[in-house]
Amino acid sequence: MKRDLYAGSLLMGSLLGLCFVITAFAIFQDTQGSHQIDPKTKTEVLKVLDQYLETFNAKDLKAWESTYQFPHYRLASGKMSVLENAGLRDSIQVFGTLQKQGWHHSIWNHRNIVHASEDKVHVDTQFTRYRADGSKIGSYESLYVLTKENGRWGVKLRSSYAE
Repeated sequence: MKRDLYAGSLLMGSLLGLCFVITAFAIFQDTQGSHQIDPKTKTEVLKVLDQYLETFNAKDLKAWESTYQFPHYRLASGKMSVLENAGLRDSIQVFGTLQKQGWHHSIWNHRNIVHASEDKVHVDTQFTRYRADGSKIGSYESLYVLTKENGRWGVKLRSSYAE
C-alpha cells in the first residue's frame, strides 16, 4: 500500500511538473510580443518590399524612392548614407554602377520579419543580383527597417553587405 501511495505521489508530481512546463511554455509563446505581427501589417510591409524591388528592377527612381521614408538611411561598405528627400539623385548615379557590373535585376531570396511593433518592423532579408543571361552576380544578406509614418509604411533604413 505504501508503495502504491509513493508511486501515485510520484506520478502526481510528474504530472504537475509537466503541467507547469506546458503552462510556462504557453505563457512564453504568448508574450514574445515583438515576434508576433498583425497579419494586415505583415501584408502591408511585404507589399512595400515587393514594390521596392519591382521599381528598383524597373530602374524607376521616382517610384523606387516613393517606397522610402525620409530621411532615408543606408549602411553599406562601411559608410552610412543619408538621403534627406526624394529627387536628390539621378538614375545614372543610382543604377549606372550596377549596370556596368552587368546587373539586370534582383530578387528576394527571403524576407523574415524578426521584430515588429505597430509602427516599426525589422526584416531580415537576402537578395540576389543577376545578369540578363540569368547568371548570378552575388547574394547579399541585409536588414531592412520599415516604419509607418503619416499612415504609410516605407523603408526607413537598410543595412546590407552589398557594395
